[in-house]
Amino acid sequence: MPTPPQPTAPASQEVIEIERALTRITYLISRTRQHDRLMTLAGVPLDRAAVALLRQIAESEPLRPGELANRLAVEASHITRQVQQLQKSGYVTRVPDPDDRRAQRIELTDAGHEAVRRIREAGARGMQMALSDWSPDDLRQLATLFHRMVDDFLSHADDEVGGQVASAGAEPTS
Repeated sequence: MPTPPQPTAPASQEVIEIERALTRITYLISRTRQHDRLMTLAGVPLDRAAVALLRQIAESEPLRPGELANRLAVEASHITRQVQQLQKSGYVTRVPDPDDRRAQRIELTDAGHEAVRRIREAGARGMQMALSDWSPDDLRQLATLFHRMVDDFLSHADDEVGGQVASAGAEPTS
């Protein structure tokens, strides 16, 4: 039987404001219209789930489908379908797993690397425009704090917080 969550101290006002800001950011970047605009600018016709998968593959060495599913917190069958579509489109390929000849890993093709580069570039251009009035020092500080926050989220990803897994800011999945 699972252990019920332990009572914790109420969140500070600063943490509440950070959670509110992250919720707003997540909403803004996960809107269909925003995704469609980004894909048009990048010239890459992919849905949000495919983009999340491509980005995950680009961030790591080739992984088995099950490892990808774990990292994206989705069912393995979801990854299998996405990989099949991405493979048909020429963005990924299956390669032998050097640790187990029976298994395969998924890696980006040259077209996949180019698609991720274009998606990142289009996203960065939009962010550059939105943050154009920020000083370089403010941008550096924000980047440092964001990376620190993500690292802390990842190190506490399995901790129970109020009965929910700490996953604020997780990439949306379809």
